[in-house]
Amino acid sequence: MKRRISSEFDAWLADPSRQPLVVRGARQVGKTWLIRELARRKSRELIEVNFERDPDYARVFDARSPLEVFHELCLLTGRDLDPGKALLFIDEIQAAPAVLSKLRWFSEELPELPVVAAGSLLEFALGTKGFSMPVGRITYRYVEPLTFDEYLRGHSQTQLIGRLAAWFPGQQLGPLVHRQATDWYERYVMVGG
Repeated sequence: MKRRISSEFDAWLADPSRQPLVVRGARQVGKTWLIRELARRKSRELIEVNFERDPDYARVFDARSPLEVFHELCLLTGRDLDPGKALLFIDEIQAAPAVLSKLRWFSEELPELPVVAAGSLLEFALGTKGFSMPVGRITYRYVEPLTFDEYLRGHSQTQLIGRLAAWFPGQQLGPLVHRQATDWYERYVMVGG
Protein backbone atom coordinates (compact mmCIF):
# COMPACT_ATOMS: atom_id res chain seq x y z
CA MET A 1 0.00 0.00 0.00
CA LYS A 2 1.30 3.47 -0.87
CA ARG A 3 0.72 6.24 1.66
CA ARG A 4 1.15 9.88 0.67
CA ILE A 5 3.54 10.52 3.54
CA SER A 6 5.86 7.75 2.28
CA SER A 7 7.46 10.19 -0.15
CA GLU A 8 8.28 12.52 2.77
CA PHE A 9 9.96 9.63 4.59
CA ASP A 10 11.90 8.75 1.42
CA ALA A 11 13.13 12.35 1.11
CA TRP A 12 14.13 12.39 4.78
CA LEU A 13 16.12 9.16 4.39
CA ALA A 14 17.87 10.40 1.23
CA ASP A 15 18.87 13.73 2.80
CA PRO A 16 22.60 13.57 3.66
CA SER A 17 22.07 16.09 6.46
CA ARG A 18 19.04 14.32 7.93
CA GLN A 19 18.31 14.55 11.60
CA PRO A 20 16.55 11.93 13.74
CA LEU A 21 12.88 11.69 12.82
CA VAL A 22 10.07 11.66 15.38
CA VAL A 23 6.84 10.35 13.90
CA ARG A 24 3.74 11.62 15.62
CA GLY A 25 0.09 10.77 15.13
CA ALA A 26 -2.92 9.16 16.73
CA ARG A 27 -3.06 5.49 17.66
CA GLN A 28 -3.51 2.99 14.84
CA VAL A 29 -2.76 5.33 11.91
CA GLY A 30 0.10 3.19 10.58
CA LYS A 31 3.21 4.79 12.07
CA THR A 32 4.98 1.50 12.79
CA TRP A 33 3.94 -0.02 9.46
CA LEU A 34 5.22 3.03 7.58
CA ILE A 35 8.67 2.80 9.17
CA ARG A 36 8.94 -0.96 8.64
CA GLU A 37 7.87 -0.43 5.04
CA LEU A 38 10.46 2.35 4.60
CA ALA A 39 13.23 0.00 5.74
CA ARG A 40 11.95 -2.75 3.43
CA ARG A 41 11.60 -0.50 0.36
CA LYS A 42 15.01 1.08 0.87
CA SER A 43 16.76 -2.23 1.68
CA ARG A 44 17.80 -1.12 5.16
CA GLU A 45 18.39 -3.58 7.98
CA LEU A 46 15.77 -2.64 10.57
CA ILE A 47 16.76 -2.51 14.22
CA GLU A 48 13.43 -2.20 15.98
CA VAL A 49 13.30 -1.41 19.68
CA ASN A 50 9.96 -1.21 21.47
CA PHE A 51 10.26 0.33 24.93
CA GLU A 52 6.85 -0.92 26.08
CA ARG A 53 7.57 -4.49 25.07
CA ASP A 54 11.26 -4.40 26.10
CA PRO A 55 11.69 -1.65 28.73
CA ASP A 56 15.21 -2.84 29.59
CA TYR A 57 16.41 -1.70 26.16
CA ALA A 58 16.17 1.91 27.39
CA ARG A 59 19.21 1.25 29.57
CA VAL A 60 21.30 0.75 26.44
CA PHE A 61 20.93 4.49 25.81
CA ASP A 62 22.16 5.52 29.28
CA ALA A 63 25.30 7.68 29.15
CA ARG A 64 26.67 6.06 26.03
CA SER A 65 27.76 7.41 22.68
CA PRO A 66 25.55 6.65 19.68
CA LEU A 67 28.18 4.25 18.34
CA GLU A 68 28.21 2.34 21.65
CA VAL A 69 24.39 2.24 21.60
CA PHE A 70 24.46 0.88 18.05
CA HIS A 71 27.01 -1.84 18.95
CA GLU A 72 25.03 -2.87 22.04
CA LEU A 73 21.81 -3.09 20.03
CA CYS A 74 23.62 -5.28 17.51
CA LEU A 75 24.79 -7.49 20.37
CA LEU A 76 21.30 -7.70 21.88
CA THR A 77 19.73 -8.59 18.53
CA GLY A 78 22.53 -10.97 17.56
CA ARG A 79 23.20 -9.16 14.30
CA ASP A 80 26.40 -7.72 12.85
CA LEU A 81 25.24 -4.58 11.06
CA ASP A 82 26.70 -1.62 9.23
CA PRO A 83 25.18 1.68 10.46
CA GLY A 84 25.16 2.97 6.87
CA LYS A 85 22.90 0.10 5.81
CA ALA A 86 20.65 -0.03 8.86
CA LEU A 87 17.72 1.96 10.22
CA LEU A 88 17.15 2.29 13.96
CA PHE A 89 13.47 2.44 14.87
CA ILE A 90 12.57 3.21 18.47
CA ASP A 91 8.88 2.50 19.00
CA GLU A 92 6.85 3.53 22.04
CA ILE A 93 9.52 6.07 22.96
CA GLN A 94 7.17 7.79 25.42
CA ALA A 95 7.91 4.88 27.78
CA ALA A 96 11.52 6.15 28.03
CA PRO A 97 11.32 9.94 27.69
CA ALA A 98 14.99 10.46 28.54
CA VAL A 99 15.92 8.70 25.30
CA LEU A 100 13.97 11.25 23.28
CA SER A 101 16.32 14.02 24.33
CA LYS A 102 19.34 11.90 23.32
CA LEU A 103 18.25 11.36 19.72
CA ARG A 104 19.92 14.54 18.53
CA TRP A 105 23.36 13.10 19.28
CA PHE A 106 22.91 10.44 16.61
CA SER A 107 22.95 12.95 13.76
CA GLU A 108 26.12 14.53 15.15
CA GLU A 109 28.10 11.46 16.16
CA LEU A 110 26.70 8.70 13.93
CA PRO A 111 25.11 10.50 10.94
CA GLU A 112 25.18 7.45 8.67
CA LEU A 113 22.59 5.70 10.90
CA PRO A 114 19.05 6.95 10.26
CA VAL A 115 17.06 7.05 13.50
CA VAL A 116 13.26 7.12 13.75
CA ALA A 117 11.18 7.29 16.92
CA ALA A 118 7.43 6.93 17.34
CA GLY A 119 4.92 6.21 20.04
CA SER A 120 1.23 5.44 20.17
CA LEU A 121 0.88 7.50 23.35
CA LEU A 122 3.45 10.15 22.50
CA GLU A 123 0.76 12.79 22.02
CA PHE A 124 -0.57 12.13 25.53
CA ALA A 125 2.94 12.17 27.00
CA LEU A 126 3.55 15.57 25.46
CA GLY A 127 0.70 16.94 27.55
CA THR A 128 2.12 15.76 30.85
CA LYS A 129 4.07 18.04 33.11
CA GLY A 130 7.80 17.59 32.91
CA PHE A 131 7.84 15.98 29.46
CA SER A 132 9.50 18.15 26.86
CA MET A 133 10.15 17.59 23.20
CA PRO A 134 13.63 18.45 22.01
CA VAL A 135 13.79 21.32 19.56
CA GLY A 136 16.37 21.71 16.86
CA ARG A 137 18.37 18.81 15.48
CA ILE A 138 15.18 16.70 15.34
CA THR A 139 12.73 16.36 12.43
CA TYR A 140 9.02 15.81 13.09
CA ARG A 141 6.35 14.33 10.85
CA TYR A 142 2.69 13.86 11.68
CA VAL A 143 0.90 10.80 10.25
CA GLU A 144 -2.77 11.28 9.49
CA PRO A 145 -5.24 8.38 9.32
CA LEU A 146 -5.53 6.52 6.02
CA THR A 147 -7.55 8.57 3.54
CA PHE A 148 -10.35 7.12 1.44
CA ASP A 149 -8.24 7.70 -1.67
CA GLU A 150 -5.29 5.79 -0.13
CA TYR A 151 -7.67 2.99 0.85
CA LEU A 152 -8.99 2.73 -2.70
CA ARG A 153 -5.45 2.76 -4.12
CA GLY A 154 -4.49 0.00 -1.69
CA HIS A 155 -7.30 -2.09 -3.18
CA SER A 156 -6.36 -1.29 -6.81
CA GLN A 157 -9.56 0.67 -7.44
CA THR A 158 -7.93 3.01 -9.98
CA GLN A 159 -10.98 3.19 -12.27
CA LEU A 160 -13.24 4.18 -9.40
CA ILE A 161 -10.69 6.76 -8.22
CA GLY A 162 -10.59 8.23 -11.73
CA ARG A 163 -14.37 8.42 -11.98
CA LEU A 164 -14.66 10.07 -8.57
CA ALA A 165 -11.86 12.53 -9.40
CA ALA A 166 -13.62 13.52 -12.64
CA TRP A 167 -16.89 14.27 -10.84
CA PHE A 168 -17.75 17.83 -9.85
CA PRO A 169 -20.71 19.34 -7.97
CA GLY A 170 -23.84 19.64 -10.10
CA GLN A 171 -22.85 16.72 -12.31
CA GLN A 172 -24.66 13.39 -12.14
CA LEU A 173 -22.68 10.49 -10.74
CA GLY A 174 -23.82 7.31 -12.48
CA PRO A 175 -25.69 4.76 -10.35
CA LEU A 176 -22.99 2.07 -10.74
CA VAL A 177 -20.20 4.48 -9.74
CA HIS A 178 -22.32 5.70 -6.83
CA ARG A 179 -23.04 2.16 -5.66
CA GLN A 180 -19.38 1.09 -5.92
CA ALA A 181 -18.18 4.23 -4.15
CA THR A 182 -20.73 3.70 -1.39
CA ASP A 183 -19.78 0.03 -0.98
CA TRP A 184 -16.06 0.86 -0.78
CA TYR A 185 -16.71 3.74 1.58
CA GLU A 186 -18.65 1.46 3.95
CA ARG A 187 -15.69 -0.97 3.95
CA TYR A 188 -13.33 1.94 4.59
CA VAL A 189 -15.39 3.10 7.57
CA MET A 190 -15.53 -0.47 8.95
CA VAL A 191 -11.72 -0.67 9.09
CA GLY A 192 -11.49 2.61 10.94
CA GLY A 193 -11.04 5.15 8.14
